[in-house]
Amino acid sequence: MKKVERINIIMRYINNRAHFTISEIMREFNISRSTAIRDIREIEAMGMPLVAEVGRDGGYFVMNNSVLPTVRFTDNEIKALFLAFMATRNQQLPYLKSRQTLTEKLLGLISENQQDDLVLLNQILLFEGTNPHNPDLLDLSDLPHPMLEKLIQLLLIENYLLVTVQEEMEIKSYPIYLLHLYREKSLWLIEGFDLEEEKRRILSVDNLTHIELFPVKKKLSKKKILEQLSKQEKMINLVLELGPKAIGQFKKYHPLKLSLSYTNPYQTTAVIKTFINVHHAEELTEITNWLLFLGGDIKIKEMPEEILAGVQKRLSLYCP
Repeated sequence: MKKVERINIIMRYINNRAHFTISEIMREFNISRSTAIRDIREIEAMGMPLVAEVGRDGGYFVMNNSVLPTVRFTDNEIKALFLAFMATRNQQLPYLKSRQTLTEKLLGLISENQQDDLVLLNQILLFEGTNPHNPDLLDLSDLPHPMLEKLIQLLLIENYLLVTVQEEMEIKSYPIYLLHLYREKSLWLIEGFDLEEEKRRILSVDNLTHIELFPVKKKLSKKKILEQLSKQEKMINLVLELGPKAIGQFKKYHPLKLSLSYTNPYQTTAVIKTFINVHHAEELTEITNWLLFLGGDIKIKEMPEEILAGVQKRLSLYCP
């Protein structure tokens, strides 16, 4: 259990008791005396009015049976929370059911005028990915893959995982150090370092059939893993200069591994430098599609022949 979570639970525990001792906290939460004392002091620093009783049977009690501080939100804070919820609808995010109950609780805390404002915003504002025919904030139609929340729970414990995936007609297991969990093109993806083959591996959460912690006798640190991956990186073979229109297209969509470097203070010109594996058919097709999506406001400074041929072939279909 993490420190912040433990302290929150201890606060609820002692708030419901007229009296408690350090020994009771130690037994209840299976922590050492020094940890229990540090936690109590931190809780006091957060504003809970604890009074210490001196003596053999001494302990603590909460002054005047005080309750935890009430959380209050301003109008703008309420709007910020709901706009964040609205912007992430239909994104297959984890903890969707918790988001629903949180929304219901927040609605119960605010005034009718605030509720009317949120209803109006919900009717007017549409974000990318929102279904205009079913924009209900409390709808549970975009549940993520059931393995996603389990994966996140394990990640809070350890990054060394054994993941089992269904690949076409074959089931494979990989021991990995998970580097990132991200969402791209409506898919949740795992970026990990394969501990056996010692290389980067991308896996789809949708293909997961089982996840468990992977015991490693001699753990390779994240720093060493990143150093090893850095050595494996290939030389740059794609260099593009982007004008303002292409930058606008880039902001609408770009492959996750690509990033812009602005070349003037007004952010109207930029450059992209990256490596494309031209022997990977899927990556080659994706970059070809994306270059056409950027439009004509680009200058090609360096490009593999395979990508150039792919772009020319695609253009010839539209301009015979």
